[in-house]
Amino acid sequence: MVTGGRNRRCGGVIKDQEKHKGSFETVHIHEFATRLGNVVTLGKGTKPWVSLPKGKGIKLSIIEEAWKNLIAQSATTA
Repeated sequence: MVTGGRNRRCGGVIKDQEKHKGSFETVHIHEFATRLGNVVTLGKGTKPWVSLPKGKGIKLSIIEEAWKNLIAQSATTA
């Protein structure tokens, strides 16, 4: 779960971690990257130790959210 920066309140599985000498350590989560200091781990692997918000804490883009709503709407009418 990201606690600071532009991707605050987003979450996901840590994919990669980069260490740069004399600079910040970078963590890649889902489709974005942030500083290590902005990240708090809430589980191990894909199993969370706490309950996560809807969508498992992964923030979708506006277009992804619209597609998800459209698919859900068509499934309920069919």
